[in-house]
Amino acid sequence: MNKIGKRTILLLMALPMVINVMAQEMKKLTLDDLIPGGETYRYAENLYALQWWGDECIKPGIDTIYTIQPQTGKETMLVAREQINKVLEANKLGKLSHLYSVSFPWANKSQLLLTLPGKYIVYDFKTDQLVSSLKLKEKASNQDYCAASGKVAYTIGNNLYVNDQAVTDEPEGIVCGQSVHRNEFGIEKGTFWSPKGNLLAFYRMDESMVTQYPLVDITTRVGEVNNIRYPMAGMTSHKVKVGIYNPETGKSIYLNAGDPTDRYFTNISWAPDEKSLYLIELNRDQNHAKLCQYNAETGDLVKILFEESHPKYVEPQHPITFLPWDNSKFIYQSQKDGFNHLYLYNTEGKLLKQLTKGNWLVSELMGFNTKKKEVIFTAIEGLKSGHFVVNVSNGKINQPFDTCKESQHNGILNASGTYLIDFSSAKNKARTIDLVDTKNFKSINLLQSKNPYEGYQMPTLETGTIKAADGTTDLYYRLMKPADFDPNKKYPVIVYVYGGPHAQCVTGGWLNGARGWDIYMANKGYIMFTIDNRGSSNRGLEFENATFRHLGIEEGKDQVKGIEYLKSLPYVDGNRIGVHGWSFGGHMTTALLLRYPEIFKVGVAGGPVIDWGYYEIMYGERYMDTPQSNPEGYKECNLKNLAGQLKGRLLIIHDDHDDTCVPQHTLSFMKACVDSRTYPDLFIYPCHKHNVSGRDRVHLHEKITRYFEEHL
Repeated sequence: MNKIGKRTILLLMALPMVINVMAQEMKKLTLDDLIPGGETYRYAENLYALQWWGDECIKPGIDTIYTIQPQTGKETMLVAREQINKVLEANKLGKLSHLYSVSFPWANKSQLLLTLPGKYIVYDFKTDQLVSSLKLKEKASNQDYCAASGKVAYTIGNNLYVNDQAVTDEPEGIVCGQSVHRNEFGIEKGTFWSPKGNLLAFYRMDESMVTQYPLVDITTRVGEVNNIRYPMAGMTSHKVKVGIYNPETGKSIYLNAGDPTDRYFTNISWAPDEKSLYLIELNRDQNHAKLCQYNAETGDLVKILFEESHPKYVEPQHPITFLPWDNSKFIYQSQKDGFNHLYLYNTEGKLLKQLTKGNWLVSELMGFNTKKKEVIFTAIEGLKSGHFVVNVSNGKINQPFDTCKESQHNGILNASGTYLIDFSSAKNKARTIDLVDTKNFKSINLLQSKNPYEGYQMPTLETGTIKAADGTTDLYYRLMKPADFDPNKKYPVIVYVYGGPHAQCVTGGWLNGARGWDIYMANKGYIMFTIDNRGSSNRGLEFENATFRHLGIEEGKDQVKGIEYLKSLPYVDGNRIGVHGWSFGGHMTTALLLRYPEIFKVGVAGGPVIDWGYYEIMYGERYMDTPQSNPEGYKECNLKNLAGQLKGRLLIIHDDHDDTCVPQHTLSFMKACVDSRTYPDLFIYPCHKHNVSGRDRVHLHEKITRYFEEHL
């Protein structure tokens, strides 16, 4: 062998030693660095509150607001905080400590909307004058400002107000102006201003007939009961009506929709002329949806435009969106061809065309370019996503989906639809913000954030696919190895799992969606593994509804396929496999330890669903039907029935004020384990709801870490 060959071999032999030395020299990340709420929490730099003022990009800061020309990226100072505060203080309205809460709702006016506690203030930055100010009543919440009219809808307790006028006067048990149906079906609020601000649609939810669930407040001298209305699967649900309030007359009407029992009224939208209100009604079985038009003056049903049904479930998530250049046409979003796509209808209910199609899905309808008659949207396929433009007239899309790269995107479109602010991340890019021309998708970079973990020891990361338990479906996985990984060693594994609907854990974004705790545990010498099983999000309807009527079963089979792959790796210790997850992931964690005790040695389940019969109606019955119609499924998925199969170490963590997955799940499981003579561990977080937030979140992850360190 020549000298060069010998040197090469020596260098290669020394390489692992060099890597180990380098890893030891780099700083190690702590939980405080990695977990939100930590004292030294590290996050990617950002440009906060970027927005549009018509077609001009606005960049607020602490002391100054700048405009950015989207064509050139040139910045110009618009107004300073000092200037605004002089006017505010002169009018005894307080002052701003930063400019991140300032908004520009009027495209053709030099006016800012300022929000201070309990106040809405309009300020003209060109004349340097106060235009108007509005003070709300005390304890106002769920605030909804209407830029068209300058009025504010809000709630106090369970009643609705507009400015200083009470709209409703309902007793306890009837809630007005707030989101209903437990925030399912895309519902995020309870008030809906008409386009010109002349009318306000609102929800009225009568939950007086719904069983009250007791949560105990332990902060008082003697613990107090806090009752919540919690409709469990198969039980009596609340009744919802939709009202329309006229601020000019001070009067309200309610839609004449008939008996609201066991019906869901979702996805409210106004006609551009304010004469009609549209909503998507869903039956309690959630397998039949109707798009309904109501007369806004009388509340009468005008017509049912069309209906949509599915043997398993229909899940409307988006209100209809009218074309800004043609009030007789609108876009409807549906999964009826297997993926969420855009459909063009007219107001007679006739389908004109399907605007998007393919084995990918529309994740967001961003807006329109009225001049070119284009729709701008964001789409996802697996780990890839991007922004697209489709022409309504000819149906042409600006680029094939295959041109997308692994990434995550969302954006804000300007008034004319010619430019968008693109917020994105990729595996090795924590945050990128660009101004993008929707004509040619050329961009001007506003921010490329630094790696928040630069200079710190980091694990290695890889993604790939394996086949699901059905033998045909590809599942995406993410695998992390310690920074000082030695292929000759055997490593314990921790699987992080969620596995339920409306969540995608393995993404094309920053670190492929890995969380701070994953990094921490990989740095401590664990292989960290996550797989998105069938039933999870952004893979289409068939992928998601494969779990219908037996939640946790098919998901568990897919997770086991992930374990089989792990065990094929020479560096994985197949006798030391743990699993952790929260909420649906808590259910999965518990189920995996009970159904596959020969595989999983240790688990930490947070806020787990144990018995779907204890979960709320809207979510539970969509995916499981009712306990009365699916008794076999509820029995099969009730983890109390498997309590005797626990062999490994299981820690269950629950919050004492959990109003999403009530404590009865965990407590009843503990009782089942006592009866079965099995021995899980339990930890309670007082004063938290369905997760642990703030400084306590660091404590939570230290608790989880210690459990795996002790037992895995």
